[in-house]
Amino acid sequence: FLSKSGIYEFWNWFDDRTWYPLGRVIGGTVYPGLTLTAGTIWWLLNSLNIPLSVETVCVFTAPIFSANASWATYLLTKEAKGHGAGLMAATILAMVPSYISRSVAGSYDNEAVAIFALIFTFYLYVKTLNTGSLFYATLNALSYFYMVCSWGGYTFIINLIPMHVLLCIVTGRYSSRLYVAYAPLVVLGTLLAALVPVVGFNAVLTSEHFASFLVFIILHVVALVYYIKGLLTPRLFKVAMTFVLTVGLALCLAVVAILAALVASSPTKGWSGRSLSLLDPTYASKYIPIIASVSEHQPPTWPSYFMAINVLAFLVPAGIISCFLPLSDASSFLVLYLVTSVYFSGVMVRLMLVLAPAVCILSGIALSEAFNVLTRSMKFQRPISDATITTSTKNANIKKEKMGTISKERSSKKSRKETELVGSSPVRPEKEEKLCVLPSEASAMGILFLIMLCGLYVIHCVWAAAEAYSAPSIVLTSRSHDGLHVYDDFRESYAWLRHNTEVDDKVASWWDYGYQTTAMANRTVIVDNNTWNNTHIATVGTAMSSPEKGAWEIFNSLDVKYVLVVFGGLIGYPSDDINKFLWMVRIGGGEFPHIKEQDYLRDGNYRVDAQGTPTMLNCLMYKLCYYRFAETDGKGFDRARRYEIGRKHFKLTHFEEVFTTQHWMVRIYKLKPQKNRVRGKLKLKLKSSSKTSLMRKGAGKKNPWQ
Repeated sequence: FLSKSGIYEFWNWFDDRTWYPLGRVIGGTVYPGLTLTAGTIWWLLNSLNIPLSVETVCVFTAPIFSANASWATYLLTKEAKGHGAGLMAATILAMVPSYISRSVAGSYDNEAVAIFALIFTFYLYVKTLNTGSLFYATLNALSYFYMVCSWGGYTFIINLIPMHVLLCIVTGRYSSRLYVAYAPLVVLGTLLAALVPVVGFNAVLTSEHFASFLVFIILHVVALVYYIKGLLTPRLFKVAMTFVLTVGLALCLAVVAILAALVASSPTKGWSGRSLSLLDPTYASKYIPIIASVSEHQPPTWPSYFMAINVLAFLVPAGIISCFLPLSDASSFLVLYLVTSVYFSGVMVRLMLVLAPAVCILSGIALSEAFNVLTRSMKFQRPISDATITTSTKNANIKKEKMGTISKERSSKKSRKETELVGSSPVRPEKEEKLCVLPSEASAMGILFLIMLCGLYVIHCVWAAAEAYSAPSIVLTSRSHDGLHVYDDFRESYAWLRHNTEVDDKVASWWDYGYQTTAMANRTVIVDNNTWNNTHIATVGTAMSSPEKGAWEIFNSLDVKYVLVVFGGLIGYPSDDINKFLWMVRIGGGEFPHIKEQDYLRDGNYRVDAQGTPTMLNCLMYKLCYYRFAETDGKGFDRARRYEIGRKHFKLTHFEEVFTTQHWMVRIYKLKPQKNRVRGKLKLKLKSSSKTSLMRKGAGKKNPWQ
């Protein structure tokens, strides 16, 4: 759309084929960085007479920016620990599985460009901190603006940098370079962030940004104190210090009071739901189940850390120690970046993407320092023979005797110093004594061990890229004793919708499949992955949780023609709608109180076997997934849940099955029209109503006054 209509039409684009019947304003609900980046690349290539399609450019946008991310990692690490550490960190980031998951060709998501923007913003901040250049400070604000355009994770930057500035102030490391690095970022960065439609005035009204403003005021108070100190005598400085601290404290208290009032006026205390779930990991599951329902927002397990960063976890502690030897502003920032990203990645598995650059940088520093020590030990190792030692000892004794004879004749300070120097003359060079030199055998073993460790890391990264991140998410694969199995049911179902339904037909499904249905089936959907309207998603969740008649009424009110469900009971696919059903109940119950989670639970669990509750076994989701399922094996054994279903034989009265894919992964049902559903009942009602009216008329004739 951007390449055909232009950027102005993109900002005003209203999409009526999603979130029916509400629609969606695309320009105001999407982070435009990824779209604008791909559109700019496409425009530049076509200007150079390289006629690539928009789809091809989108496919290769993520790999291009992964190379840029490695370059930015080199620059950031070089500013802290030199060229060797930078090269090592860039090499590690180029292969880390956590980042490969979003930088593989065909991955068109916000993080594809946002991770580069994150690292590059940090580099420009550290560069400004080291140089004090206003030019780099301006570039830093522009890079932050690009990050705001690209991803909602920009709040991590605008909170991490103030934390580092406050740390520098508290530890007595304030300088004019620190002021230049931070003040322009807050002013220019906030003004530019407010230009992004999806952010707008949230850049100054939400609690995620208040920390930057508070540190901004503290920084100016400290700068004023240092400025006054350079002008006044110590005595006058104490008087002025008292006045400045009083005024500064009063100003800070006033700002805090204003911010507290703004925060108190908000139901969520000025924080967004995702930010609150980061600060309080239990918040989303209690109050905003739509956030907790996203698999990427779940906390990671220990195996997922090993899968994402592998042996780098063992190198990070050594990298932290290296950052303290010696400690600088840049190295302290890297340590703070690591600590905060470790915490946030422990709350949301999605934020492993933020952790990956920090781990790669610290691991690169550790490997670089280790290789420096070991190779230096091999270089300065000088095997000394016995003859050399004997000769040097004899020469030293002869010099001692000569100097002793001279000292008897005339003793002076100069002669005494020379005697001491000769007596304590080292056998090895002076530079070798100051450096840590290990035995050659230990150095060789250490180098061999590090090479093996790096080799294991490369093998793991290649395996993860080949097995976990090479196949598209819409086509599933599995391996068994008889070879590789490919499950292409999603594309099969979308192709059926595209070729066998009308263009204006509305398709209802859970929000996970909204984007795919819109793009691949070209049909209007009720909800999609943008999740901007919780009430609309709750309506779909309520329909799926309701009995068949109630669900039909809800879908009919939304003008839905087809309902799509994903079912993995036949092939053992665990991420189907039955396993997601608990979130449909919770989200629907949050908006519609008649949906109660307890009605679907048996002993605290969702069960679809014989022990399942009547509410569970009669809801629409159960019926659409398990309709005719017992015909497959005669028992109705669910391979995903590993037990036999409870209700096997039933009929649908308000829905009819129109398509089921080869492996039963996707099932599509059509809503029956109302006239076919209530024709018989309508005749009975008409007969009974006519009899009742005649009786009432007769009764009226007998007693007209009643």
